[in-house]
Amino acid sequence: MGQILLVEDDRAISDMVRTYLVNEGFQVVTAFTGTEAVKKMRQKPYDLVLLDLMLPELNGMDVLQQLREKSYTPVIIMSAKDGDADKALGLGFGADDYVTKPFSMIELVARVKAVIRRSTTYQEGGEQTPSVLRVHELEMDLDGLVVRKNEDEISLTSKEWKILKLLLENQKRVLTKEQIYQAVWDDHYYGDEHVINVHVSRLREKIEDDLAKPAYIKTVWGIGYKLGEFK
Repeated sequence: MGQILLVEDDRAISDMVRTYLVNEGFQVVTAFTGTEAVKKMRQKPYDLVLLDLMLPELNGMDVLQQLREKSYTPVIIMSAKDGDADKALGLGFGADDYVTKPFSMIELVARVKAVIRRSTTYQEGGEQTPSVLRVHELEMDLDGLVVRKNEDEISLTSKEWKILKLLLENQKRVLTKEQIYQAVWDDHYYGDEHVINVHVSRLREKIEDDLAKPAYIKTVWGIGYKLGEFK
């Protein structure tokens, strides 16, 4: 069903999770420190990484950052930290899901299967490069290079286009300002938030109904931005 790298320093939890996943048909390789995890990730590809945050030698966030420098391998964070800020930070660094300890093995396996299924569909082209990206009343036509809201065209600069496209391609994911800057400006980020804030502000002026309460581009304070969710 897939090869999983399980990174967990608590051997009792590691053994429990590994046994359950193996019984579900997965191949599981274990790592007990952050350094060991990075080494094993460089040795071979995996279909998924299950990653604890509180690790010896190298913490989980550092492991995740190193992985994301070279790979889009799906990652599910397993952590006893259940605060919104911790979850937002983990997702902002590129995790695909976040499971809070203690968790049920039924829930964990369901999330593992869902993340691998989404990743496989993306790699096979099922969800890759759609011609139109949509959220609520806003749509971006990638072939026609047009953004519309309620059928009315919206004129964007190239940077505004890239920011909006990045958000639409990463729905439900928090993007850090560093990730946005590197993707849009294709350069190293040195902590200057002003340029990003200005472009996001101008983009909001063009797509939002109420600038006092932005619905499409949500600010995640101290981290970055995410696309709004609509029912």
